[in-house]
Amino acid sequence: MNHLRGFIIIIFLSFSFGTFSQELPPIQNYGPIDYGSGNQNWSVSQSDDKHIYVANNNGLLEFNGTNWKLYPSPNGTYLRSVKVIGSRIYTGSYMEFGFWKEDEFGNLKYYSISTKLQIPLIEDEHFWNISEFKDWVLFQSLDRIYIYNTVDESFKMLEAKTTRAEILEVGNRVYFQKINEGIFTIENGKPVLVSDDIVLKSDIVVGAFSIRESTLLVTEQGEFYFLDKNGLQRWNISADNELALIKVYSSIKLKDGSFVLGTISNGIYHIDENGNIIARINQEKGLNNNTVLSLFEDVDRNLWLGLDNGISVINLNSPFKEYIDQVGRIGVVYTSKLFNGFRYLGTNQGLFVKRENEESNYKLVKNTEGQVWVLKQIGEELFCGHNSGTFVINEDVADQISELPGTWDVKQIQSNKNLLLQGNYKGLSVLERTDGRWRFRNKIEGFNSSSRFFEFVDNHRILVNHEYIGIFDIEIDNEFKKALNIKKELSKGTGSSLVKFNGEIIYTTVNGVFKFDNKRQNFISDTLLTANFFNTDDNIIGVLTPNESTGKLWGFTDNNIIYATPGQFNSDLVANRIPIPKSFRNSMGVFGFESITHLKDELYLIGISNGYVTLNLNKLKKHEYHISINSVSKEFYDADKIAVKINGYNEFKYSENNLNFDFSVPEFDKFTEVSYQYQLDGIYDEWSNWSTLPQVSFKNLPYGNYTFRVRAKAGNTLTNNTASFKFVIARPWYLSNLAILGYFIALVLITALIHKLYKRHYKKQQDLLMKESRKRLKRKKLKAQKEIVQIKNEKLQSEIDSKNRELAVSTMSLIKKNEFLNTIKQQLKENNDNPKIKSVIRTIDRNINNADDWRLFEEAFNNADKDFLKKVKILHTELTPNDLRLCAYLRLNLSSKEIAPLLNISSRSVEVKRYRLRKKMALPHGNNLTDYILNL
Repeated sequence: MNHLRGFIIIIFLSFSFGTFSQELPPIQNYGPIDYGSGNQNWSVSQSDDKHIYVANNNGLLEFNGTNWKLYPSPNGTYLRSVKVIGSRIYTGSYMEFGFWKEDEFGNLKYYSISTKLQIPLIEDEHFWNISEFKDWVLFQSLDRIYIYNTVDESFKMLEAKTTRAEILEVGNRVYFQKINEGIFTIENGKPVLVSDDIVLKSDIVVGAFSIRESTLLVTEQGEFYFLDKNGLQRWNISADNELALIKVYSSIKLKDGSFVLGTISNGIYHIDENGNIIARINQEKGLNNNTVLSLFEDVDRNLWLGLDNGISVINLNSPFKEYIDQVGRIGVVYTSKLFNGFRYLGTNQGLFVKRENEESNYKLVKNTEGQVWVLKQIGEELFCGHNSGTFVINEDVADQISELPGTWDVKQIQSNKNLLLQGNYKGLSVLERTDGRWRFRNKIEGFNSSSRFFEFVDNHRILVNHEYIGIFDIEIDNEFKKALNIKKELSKGTGSSLVKFNGEIIYTTVNGVFKFDNKRQNFISDTLLTANFFNTDDNIIGVLTPNESTGKLWGFTDNNIIYATPGQFNSDLVANRIPIPKSFRNSMGVFGFESITHLKDELYLIGISNGYVTLNLNKLKKHEYHISINSVSKEFYDADKIAVKINGYNEFKYSENNLNFDFSVPEFDKFTEVSYQYQLDGIYDEWSNWSTLPQVSFKNLPYGNYTFRVRAKAGNTLTNNTASFKFVIARPWYLSNLAILGYFIALVLITALIHKLYKRHYKKQQDLLMKESRKRLKRKKLKAQKEIVQIKNEKLQSEIDSKNRELAVSTMSLIKKNEFLNTIKQQLKENNDNPKIKSVIRTIDRNINNADDWRLFEEAFNNADKDFLKKVKILHTELTPNDLRLCAYLRLNLSSKEIAPLLNISSRSVEVKRYRLRKKMALPHGNNLTDYILNL
């Protein structure tokens, strides 16, 4: 029997989850790699600052919307429960419970409570649940409930043996289940039995909620029971048959009154307050895992799932819902349409259809395999523009009416209701209705350019936009068979489109929006639409899409979905921006083929590359956001970061001038992207560019006072605060006050020293000047003396010259006298026989050799050159008086001929005397005797 029941469950679930398609709220998944910890997540809670805390196998996880941080379990065991109460984060684990509190550095510090118990814990006790009731905190294991008074820190303990630790809070009462005994409440610190119904004894209760002034219990079998004073009553709902096939592990009642059941192997079931299933979400539809260990709804109505492998968060309150084609069966959605109760999707793989509000998968319309470009309702018929031609769609049947390849668009010809104009790959063509059926009639001759965008100016004039070539202005004949005249206007930019909105033809390129002016017969810039859709930081990418039924003109940028509508008090278009993350814009497939279709009311369908997203404008709401600085740390090139206090006054050493700031906005919506902007007052006074990075580092900051400020933008909404952190970078040691005092003292000392040195220098200079002055005076005196000496020398020289002249005159007189006497002597020798003549000759000889003449000469010579004869005598002691006499004559630079008469010898004899004199003086052979004597 059990095997048969299991087989039925498998078949039912396969049918339920394998065939039904659902548009689901956005889901974000975090795996163990993302949050850096263990697989299982047993409990989830949230603090007042919106940070999420998760009890994980490896410890306490903290998530600030940007980064995950793990705080290891205090005793290294699994963390089973977490509950944020005020500023404390209470946790329970194996043989331990207590709380965490943020320290001055922004980190959590653990404080044990279980160590204060007066009674020992039971062996192998795990604390699975934590609950708050007034001033009490309840810690539940499978054996006991420990009640901790937060005011006086006292304890109470209740025995409460069970197989599933669940503290059930309903209104102002707390319930718990004892195995085989029933449901109890707590009164005056003691357990009081509420019901011992057989169901409550045997079935595990996994949740209790207040509904319709009664207590609603949920069991592990997925059964609901009302518990009141009349006892236990089953709540029979439409989901009973399906819920009977699952095992419920966790449950929660949401703020909107609906319920979510977390199962052991089938994900979650979302049930409305009347018991109808809203959604079934499992791993196949986007969860990380099918085993849901815990459920938690945060303040923004996001549903957190603690899974057996990872964490999932579902944005229940999002205006977006997603249909994700996990297996790629549908492909990229290029167009869509809600028509006659059927929803159609035109994709690159064909046309798909399903009934609206029916839980079934989309199925391919037969014979429509391939690229679908457009779905167009004209009157009461739906046309499908396809790569292979044109189809008329009736429910799930496609009737091909044209085989001309590539139908971009189909429009009604207003002058003839039985004619339609098509834009094709190769020009324009006409469809005609005959006998109640549309058929291809003709291709318009004379025009063959691709006609994806075309609009009527009047009944026979058409504007066709070609993205690269430009705009064709075509005049058609009355029969719509031939182009009579074609004018071409060059393109105004790439990324162009041509649409009609509010009766005006609008041409859009990357350079702005232009509208057709009927008077001027050309396109002029539309400054209002350009201002609405083009921004310096956020321009539209792709085409503009009009929706005439709602009066909206749509466009997409990297960061926004923009729609323009007439203003409340006039017809001027006003732009409304819906923020989206850049990743969503990139998922929309090929740029220029964006698709947004009105379904009903304020619900729109947007095609993406793996399915579609619906947008409900009624669910758009304004949110407030708060930014916090999570941590500040000092960075080092060769060491780990060191956290610093995030509150109060902070002063850092000059060597600690590398700082890192971490900040975040706790926003968990998948379609909301958070950007940050910072300013460091004191060095960077301008705000930085917007960035999605939740941290910034500053390197090598100079000394001074700083204020770091950071703000954020969630979507298009600025945070309601600007977080700031003031700090000081101290002066380097060489610029400290003590150093400056030292510099001042040193400066004074150096100044004094310099003054002293200058004084000494100036005195020295003065002394030098005095000395120099004395020297100058002395030099002047010496100069005067020298001049006097020179005058005396000149006088002496004059006297010497006079003496020399006298000597020369005397010498010449002697020479002349001796020559004269010798001449006479020679003449007398001719009569030598006469004794008287001989006597005369002898007298002449005595006169020539007169010693008196020599003495006279010697005296005159010594007066002129008094030291010469003394010097010669000293140098050559062996010289005779005659030798000295010869030297004297040679000193006067007399020739041998001139000397001969003075010595009364012949010139030859003079040469002999010269020769002998050389020998006595020992002169070298090469030296000239006269030169030697002159140079003495």
